[in-house]
Amino acid sequence: MSDHPAPPTPTLLLLNLPPSILCGINLLSFTTSSTFLGIKNLPVGYHFVFTSPSQSLSLRDGFWFHTPSTPCPTIYRKWDPDLERLVSCSEDEGWTAVTERGGAQVVYEKFLTPYRQSAGQEERASDTREGVWNYLTKHIISELLDNFTRVSSPGAASPGHNAGRSPVGLACGNGSSDPATTGNQGVRWTISSASSGLQDRDEIPGLSTLEARSVIGEEQELGMLGIDLKKTWREGAVGRERTEQARDRSWLLCSIGSQVSDSSSREETILGQMELCFLMILTIANYSCLEEWKRILAMVLTCEKAVGEKSGFFAEFLRLLKRQLERVDDVEGGLFEMSEDGGGMFLKRLLKGFRRILDGFNRVKTEGVGDVEVEGVDNVREEFGELEKWVKEQYRWELGDEFARSGMLELEDGEMVEMETGEMEGEDESGEYAPVVVEL
Repeated sequence: MSDHPAPPTPTLLLLNLPPSILCGINLLSFTTSSTFLGIKNLPVGYHFVFTSPSQSLSLRDGFWFHTPSTPCPTIYRKWDPDLERLVSCSEDEGWTAVTERGGAQVVYEKFLTPYRQSAGQEERASDTREGVWNYLTKHIISELLDNFTRVSSPGAASPGHNAGRSPVGLACGNGSSDPATTGNQGVRWTISSASSGLQDRDEIPGLSTLEARSVIGEEQELGMLGIDLKKTWREGAVGRERTEQARDRSWLLCSIGSQVSDSSSREETILGQMELCFLMILTIANYSCLEEWKRILAMVLTCEKAVGEKSGFFAEFLRLLKRQLERVDDVEGGLFEMSEDGGGMFLKRLLKGFRRILDGFNRVKTEGVGDVEVEGVDNVREEFGELEKWVKEQYRWELGDEFARSGMLELEDGEMVEMETGEMEGEDESGEYAPVVVEL
């Protein structure tokens, strides 16, 4: 047990940070000063701290940690000038620095910044960034972070609002002490802008894996869900079954984490992974996380059968997606250009397709049962309606099919001619672009 007195509130101590570098916690970033030693009054929950030697979109490094309600922890980190990032720091080393600055009380009162998520006081209490951060990390748990950052799980279920949930491929805890919430926490849940999932790494033709690593360097591998959008059907599926599962990705959604018997845990894992990836895009501009986030969207928004079976999951997914899109402008340069010709077309097509699924989902045919009312889909429609309203106001996207495809056009000389357009057939998957089920 430590001989040093515990601070009155959860505290993050950052030693030897050079002035004028970029530092951030959760949704707030700032430039450091020579008197900055860390952050006090940390609320209970999961937090992400990141740094960068410059203000530009250079390589950024960060780490996750969790603050429990009790005991009151102090997290220690120090700046490594050679690596240009924060590294682990012993408690004794931290208290030596505190003593040099005049002792614990002086440091706590003069050199630690109170935790906040806005630069000013202009935000309404009902829409603070702290509240947004809590929602954006709603499904994140320690086991998910273990899997995502590829560290060995200590087998502990973390405390907090997400305790007790176990993600894909990891067992629930046995109650042992979790280093993510005690002591200096080591360097456990770390990630950088260069960290990448295996499927997002560039392949160099003609080079082996070892040779490629010597060329591009050793990158931290991130734990992804293994979503393969090029193969969305079960092993051995042929004919109609294969075609249907290629169009309706419900089988792929249900197969994620199939080794976990509790389907709700699988759904929580997908939502947690979606939150993790989005926040890593938002804070450290991680490309691989952007690709994984897009894969999750492409999988979920092309499901049909699963909408009736997992309506609660889809309603929560749409709520989360709306809250995430509300923060897109926080990304330097934008998450992707939300224009008709830019990257926003990717999302618009997915939303248009999902709306068609909901429009045709009044009744669903289940094998051996016939037509039955689908309970809960109304909640999905309601959440989608909120999302549709928001993207229409924000980006002027029309997700419905209510537009003129043919009509009379008046030419400059006054002549009236009948016109018909097929420009939207590719987007609507109609006409010559309509999918065809082939009988074999």
